[in-house]
Amino acid sequence: MNCRLNDSMEQFVIHVPFRLTGIIRGIPNLEKNLVRNPSKTILIPLLLLALVLGACGNPETPVPTETPTLVPTIAPTATQSSPLALLVLPADLDATQSNRYQTAVYELAQAAGYRFQVRNTLTAADLDPSVKIVVVLPPDPGLLALAASAPQAQFLAVNIPGITPAGNVSVIGQQSRPDLVGFLFGYISAMITTEYDYRIGMVAPQGDPNAQVAFAAFKNGMIYYCGSCPKTLYYFDIYGNDIQYPQLVEIPADEKKELYPAYGNLLVEKKVAMAYVYPTIATPELTNAIGVNGITGIGDVTPNPRPLYWTASLQPDVVKAIQAAWPDLLAGRGGLTFNPPFALIDVDPNLLTPGKQQLVEQVLADLLAGRINIGIGQ
Repeated sequence: MNCRLNDSMEQFVIHVPFRLTGIIRGIPNLEKNLVRNPSKTILIPLLLLALVLGACGNPETPVPTETPTLVPTIAPTATQSSPLALLVLPADLDATQSNRYQTAVYELAQAAGYRFQVRNTLTAADLDPSVKIVVVLPPDPGLLALAASAPQAQFLAVNIPGITPAGNVSVIGQQSRPDLVGFLFGYISAMITTEYDYRIGMVAPQGDPNAQVAFAAFKNGMIYYCGSCPKTLYYFDIYGNDIQYPQLVEIPADEKKELYPAYGNLLVEKKVAMAYVYPTIATPELTNAIGVNGITGIGDVTPNPRPLYWTASLQPDVVKAIQAAWPDLLAGRGGLTFNPPFALIDVDPNLLTPGKQQLVEQVLADLLAGRINIGIGQ
């Protein structure tokens, strides 16, 4: 059976095949009943319409199977490695100092979003494009040539002799302030020996002008603490001479180092209770002899092994200098010099108690800021 609507949609034209007429005629009594009851003839169109509509549906359209769409694989774009900060220090560096440097630079790198690595040596192969900051301690690995080969990086030389600031190389200088160190040690020595009538002294190399400056400042530091420093007793040497403090024991420049401990014994003869040992003659044997004799010691560098009664040491705080230099290194500014401030290290709290140390730290801050006149024209 075919069904169609004409173009005007006004007639529904049905073509009934002959077999449908036969079907109607083949139904018992259907044709006869229709003739006898003409009123029922209206059912014929409805019946035909029902039959036609049941057969007029479009042929079944197969459901198309879905063809998978190939999604192109997008390879991730390679991202540049995060910036890298290197710390180069010798393998035999004191463990405490090494850990302090590593911790400081690591924290600075992390705060800036940098990666951090430690090297014991440095070569051009270590300086890939991701390296942005390199902090180098002695010995010199050929820093100037390495810096020239890695212009994308900023280099910070820490106390490396012969390195001058230029280009992408900055330096942390070596602080040499015998006046400041001598003054502060005179102040500390007077503070600790108050109960011992301020019987303080210094061991220094003979004829060294810096050591002479340090001793003059040492005396002024004592006076700054105690004024006229009144004594409760009078002290005499083995010859019956009145001893005035501070005392100075000088070691001749040509003296053999193995004889240095004997000069510690001179401090005993001069009844010194506390002594500053100048760094150029502060051998472990001398500082040990001073401690064994019951004399409290102090100096620029803590001896190894640490002697008895060693109060503290005063060193340039390189870590603070690195922290001060870091913003310029991050900003790519080179050719700069950073002078480290001094700091007390290796303090024995039994000798320099926390309260006394707080006073010393304040005096040190005032010295560095120029608020205290050391009094020797420095």
